[in-house]
Amino acid sequence: MKENKIKVGILGAAGYTGGELIRLLINHPQADIVFANSESNAGNNVYDVHEGLIGETDLKFSSEMPFDKVDVVFFCFGHGKSEQFLKEHTIPENVKIIDLAQDFRIKGDHDYVYGLPEIHREETAKCMHLANPGCFATCIQLGLLPLAKAGMLFNDISVNAITGSTGAGQKPGATTHFSWRNNNFSVYKLFTHQHLHEITQTLNELRPEDTPAVIDTLNDGYDKEGITVDFIPYRGDFPRGIFCTEVITLDKTADKDAIVALYKDFYKDAAFTHYSDKAPDMKQIVNTNKAIVHVETFGRKIVVTSMIDNLLKGAVGQAVQNMNIMFGIDERAGLNLKASAF
Repeated sequence: MKENKIKVGILGAAGYTGGELIRLLINHPQADIVFANSESNAGNNVYDVHEGLIGETDLKFSSEMPFDKVDVVFFCFGHGKSEQFLKEHTIPENVKIIDLAQDFRIKGDHDYVYGLPEIHREETAKCMHLANPGCFATCIQLGLLPLAKAGMLFNDISVNAITGSTGAGQKPGATTHFSWRNNNFSVYKLFTHQHLHEITQTLNELRPEDTPAVIDTLNDGYDKEGITVDFIPYRGDFPRGIFCTEVITLDKTADKDAIVALYKDFYKDAAFTHYSDKAPDMKQIVNTNKAIVHVETFGRKIVVTSMIDNLLKGAVGQAVQNMNIMFGIDERAGLNLKASAF
């Protein structure tokens, strides 16, 4: 192992996000995996669980967690487990933490930076502890950030987004197994998805003071004065990807050229978020760390289409992107992933 490489530990390494993270890091030019922890799989080859990695690595799962031998540790836990883990274990102060769960995404009595690189790159570069954004939250926010910063959100926002089955995690369930999901389509968590917390937090952070507050409807209901993000999530019959449409009503007729220019300028320096002049499709982003955004206007209505791979830009791809920023290396390192041509 070369001394100048980032030494990485992974907790919860046997799940979908753990497997994707290992896939990225074994090909990362400036990172080495020191341990991939999984109590139930300790001693087994990683490729016995993440079968697509056969021939790619001889790494084995470990029950050990030698935090003194790593520079950064990734938490690939289910929601609620990160905070509990930190109450029961001590991680050295010089070890950076990147948490992929939702435990520290909302500001509070902690020092975790919300790691959305398009707006928090400077804070990410300086932080020791980072909360990686949620998948739906990333996709939806990337569609709304330019309008929020420009003070153009004055009315309730309608959001529809469909996600692949991997968004529900690796453990089979009533709405994730193949025979139910295949050739099927369903709505869930109507207006109550947990990612609304972080979406409204960011929109309120960016909006000018003279514009309406965005209500966190999960905390305040629909009676408080302000605008709401009315989010309807859907389960799709595909494994990975998120396809999102957002309808925003302006107070006057939209100038499409000005709106498009706003989006292009906002994302001109973004490493992975791209504005598309024509309506995109999800095959353009699957298996990549890209986000693609497109805008159409209809009188006072703006329709934004945004899309990401839920396991990459929506999870571990963005986490590796954040790791790169935290260690001051090329933001794109280890993420040179190409979409299929077909």
